[in-house]
Amino acid sequence: MGDCCNNSSDLELLRDRQSGTLKAVFAINAVMFVVVVTAALYASSAALLSDSLDNLGDALTYALSLWAVYLGAQAKARVAFFKGLLILLAAVVVIGQIVYKLLNPSVPVFELMGIFSLVALAANSLCLGLLWRHRAEDVNMSSVWECSRNDIAANLSVFVAAAGVWATGSGWPDLVVASCLAILFLRSAIRVLSSARAEMQATGQA
Repeated sequence: MGDCCNNSSDLELLRDRQSGTLKAVFAINAVMFVVVVTAALYASSAALLSDSLDNLGDALTYALSLWAVYLGAQAKARVAFFKGLLILLAAVVVIGQIVYKLLNPSVPVFELMGIFSLVALAANSLCLGLLWRHRAEDVNMSSVWECSRNDIAANLSVFVAAAGVWATGSGWPDLVVASCLAILFLRSAIRVLSSARAEMQATGQA
């Protein structure tokens, strides 16, 4: 009986820690989406726009994950699967933006790209640090970790794209980096969807 109570107490503490972390990273990403999408539209940067969509996807992911913290393993797997679909949607939107830029070429404002990629990098590094201890706790938190790790790569890639635009005076580096980010999102979506699918099968949900 005592062991049962202790296990229940430990589970509640774990859920409370996960909930607190998810609330913090949700707030950070919601604010960063508004900031970065505004900069991306002003700078006319496909790479920076993909970065902002990543923040939006993360904010939605963290909100779903916060809800899933108090659910069972089966429900967490379904939520993780939905989060994989959100990552996939982000990839599709980025691809659409790339096609638009190919049809309507323009040179992005590299100064804004560089500045806001570094601002986003600082914010996402903070999120990654907060999520580090939760990365292997369950399928819900591991999918959150996957999203946060992608953010760091995206921010660094946008900074590289800004340097490329500055060096070449063309929009091609922006499109190349946006294409790489789309591939990153697709690969991440596949990993999250596969993991969630396996969990759903293991719990008799698929």
